[in-house]
Amino acid sequence: MIGWYEANIVLIEATFLNFLLALSIQVPLRVGVFSFAGVGSYGLGAYTAAILTIRYDVPAFVAIGAAVVFAAVVGYLFSLIVARLNGLYLAMATIAFVLIISVLATNGGELTGGANGLYGALSDLTTGGVVAVCVVVAFLLALTERGPLRRRIEAVREDPELSMSMGIGVVTVRQLAFTVSGALGACAGAMNALLRTTVSPEEINFHLIVLALTMVIIGGSRSWMGAFIGAVIFTWLPSMLATTGRWQDVVYGLIIILAAIFMPTGLLGLVQSLYQKLRGRSQTAAPAEPPAEEAVEERAMLQALSGESKEGVR
Repeated sequence: MIGWYEANIVLIEATFLNFLLALSIQVPLRVGVFSFAGVGSYGLGAYTAAILTIRYDVPAFVAIGAAVVFAAVVGYLFSLIVARLNGLYLAMATIAFVLIISVLATNGGELTGGANGLYGALSDLTTGGVVAVCVVVAFLLALTERGPLRRRIEAVREDPELSMSMGIGVVTVRQLAFTVSGALGACAGAMNALLRTTVSPEEINFHLIVLALTMVIIGGSRSWMGAFIGAVIFTWLPSMLATTGRWQDVVYGLIIILAAIFMPTGLLGLVQSLYQKLRGRSQTAAPAEPPAEEAVEERAMLQALSGESKEGVR
């Protein structure tokens, strides 16, 4: 077991980092906002943590905290800029945000290392620290999936106009979604930069957007658990398909297409729907036959009633 863990430590760390990246896309989707800004925040967090570690030699969690706060503020300010956009236009604006971050990193000169990026971001961050952060994040998000807060989020997603008439601050909820998305994306990027000790503009590209969106769609977009399922699948799937050789991309694409067609609500949604169907069948099953004494009494009562009805007819 220890040998397997040491051999796959990189994939294990990548699973939890991809989990946070997927959450940065999933959180806005839960409130009906189609935003990829979390991927841009991933780049902001990575460069912020790397710069603080290399230039100022700050501890790992201080650098991560600074990156999270910085990206959260940027995410909130960005939400003010795109407040009037929705749907496809909003998605395009957030993709442009990701590309802008990549361009700034490439042309950042000595600060960002230019096209080569930054190297030597050594820190004391461990795999246990990454797992602990992910557990805390999952716990906090699980609280939003229960009770009145869950109903408010669903109302904002399904019917914003009705939500506003009920006194729910739709604009505030969406701005909060952008802020949380920025914080989650930055946390993933910062920890990735410190674990790998390097960051480059090549990491902030359209492929990262596709990966994050795929994890959410296949895993499930309504719960943090769906994001985790998607992260596990698409972190380990490429290594499992390595035996297919040059057909790896074809098989990978077919799996995604089939999953999108036959599991529109994701793996988590499929499991939940099957559970509800099985539970519904068990509840609607025929009740057990009454005891023998109750059956005899019921039969005698029916006979008496039938006799009275015959006398009434006579």
